[in-house]
Amino acid sequence: MPLQVNIAEAKAKLSFLLDRALAGEEVVIARAGKPVARLVPMASRAKRKRGAWRGWKIEAEALLEPMASIDLDAAEGRHTDEWGITKPRTSEP
Repeated sequence: MPLQVNIAEAKAKLSFLLDRALAGEEVVIARAGKPVARLVPMASRAKRKRGAWRGWKIEAEALLEPMASIDLDAAEGRHTDEWGITKPRTSEP
């Protein structure tokens, strides 16, 4: 039978619950007595292949060419309202 805990208890005892899930026990988190989530261990990730980027080169010209003005403005923190971000305030009146 799985261990069922409410959200408040899960927040208070997350480390303990993670240890139990890693040990193989099923841990279910519930809201108002209804299950909403289950803690399970992550599957093992495959090892990365070493040297996958070996021989990959960036041409020096690509790094030294001037940036487009829109990219330069974005890098300096000046944005348009197109994305909902306004230009930063300045101390000038």
